[in-house]
Amino acid sequence: MSVSIRLSRGGSKKRPYYRIVVANSRAPRDGAFIEKIGTYNPLLAKDDAKRVVLDNDRAKHWLSVGAQPTDRVARFLDAAGLKERAARNNPKKAEPGEKAKERAEKLAAAEAAANPPAAEPVAEAAAEETAEA
Repeated sequence: MSVSIRLSRGGSKKRPYYRIVVANSRAPRDGAFIEKIGTYNPLLAKDDAKRVVLDNDRAKHWLSVGAQPTDRVARFLDAAGLKERAARNNPKKAEPGEKAKERAEKLAAAEAAANPPAAEPVAEAAAEETAEA
């Protein structure tokens, strides 16, 4: 059985409250869990001590027996100093999609056709001024 440390949602509509639980990875998100090891209240301020409450001893135990934390829980464990979380990098995230690239190319071509290069007469005038001086 693969075990994960993850969030189980509680609270009412638009007022989330999460329990940090150890559960079978195949169990439903808010379904049966093995053990509750903490809580997370995203409505509290980020510097509030009660925003993330975690039982460090139990978390350390479950990590030692092979439980895999989700990304969000891994952030909490990293902040508590229990597990090092590698920084993630997705360089393609900010890159525009294919359609956006095509639109940008068409727009650049249309602007180039509408505005012929006017730099040549300015360069010639600058060359004449330097020759006279």
